[in-house]
Amino acid sequence: MRSRALRLAKPLVRRGYAVKLIMPPWQTPKEAGRDWQEEGVEITYTALNGGPVGIAQRLLRATMDWKPDVVHTFKPKAYSGLIAWWLWTFRRNRIRLVVDTDDWEGQGGWNDLAPYSPLQKRFFAWQERWGLNNNHALTVASRTLQSLAWANGASLHRVFYLPNGPGISDDAHQAIGMRRELGLNNRPVVLIYSRLFEFDTERLVTILRKVHSKIPDLAILLVGLGLFEEDAVTFLQELNAAGLQDALVEIGWVGEQELPHVLAAADAGIYLMEDTLLNRTKCPVKLADMLCVGLPAVAEDVGQVREYIIHQQTGLLYPPGDIDNLASGLADLLQDEKERIRLGQGARDHIRSHFSWEQLANIAERAYIGVEP
Repeated sequence: MRSRALRLAKPLVRRGYAVKLIMPPWQTPKEAGRDWQEEGVEITYTALNGGPVGIAQRLLRATMDWKPDVVHTFKPKAYSGLIAWWLWTFRRNRIRLVVDTDDWEGQGGWNDLAPYSPLQKRFFAWQERWGLNNNHALTVASRTLQSLAWANGASLHRVFYLPNGPGISDDAHQAIGMRRELGLNNRPVVLIYSRLFEFDTERLVTILRKVHSKIPDLAILLVGLGLFEEDAVTFLQELNAAGLQDALVEIGWVGEQELPHVLAAADAGIYLMEDTLLNRTKCPVKLADMLCVGLPAVAEDVGQVREYIIHQQTGLLYPPGDIDNLASGLADLLQDEKERIRLGQGARDHIRSHFSWEQLANIAERAYIGVEP
């Protein structure tokens, strides 16, 4: 919610809209019941007691008590999907319903990855299909989701392509100091900033081993945490088996204020994506974060990645699975400062020109007032 809904809400508040985010605090349950503001955006964390029925009723009550003109539900599944269903069924003539989808949830998507029960999988798949068609407007985070919505029967004039902008600011003036703090100094540094589930980590290790063979003093900066603990454990074991343990600089989770300086402390990033339906429908905020601080990235040409990276203009883009070219492209980039500066500036300019949240808010505003895409 912070990287999409809240980022979208802030420029809308600056335009004079009253915006409130209402959600259960699944990641921070101790904050249940909290109300506060961030840059004018009202935020409510509902209580988590009462089971699924109690939580759904509380979300709906908080929504209706605020008396909104427009409700934008983020994800067509689970609790937000239930709220969307109730609003469309009982209030569609009074409240404009906008549904947002930023992933594929059904078969080939999160249903294949997340540990849901068979009943949950069937219900979420039904919610997704229903939500794509029953709304006044649908915002989609990727071109693939746009195509899937149309294929599912959504009319052209209701589907708004609204990709993700970066989840951080582009202020990274402390990058040099951060290099010293992290002990990177003058070593060539490649950034791994990923949840690690989008690809086979053994393939990433193969690429890193090839780069290390050309650049023996390579530093591998690992930022963030794997979505699944076993992926992170496996990745570290594979690095050790490849003899890359001494190259690894692992710093884990980084706060939002510090993150731009950490990302910009690297010389180049690598972003892998298996060519799957789930990955094609994603709109990777982490890649946008890299590019917005001027970090050139070497990536696989899957889904939304090609919207962010234009080959040899904002980074280097190769077909998925092209290990040799990914490795050689990354090694060449790490050894060519002028090319890194050129691509990094192109990346920063591209994100600012096409993916700033101020611009993306224009798309949301059209969806809210009923202007066609």
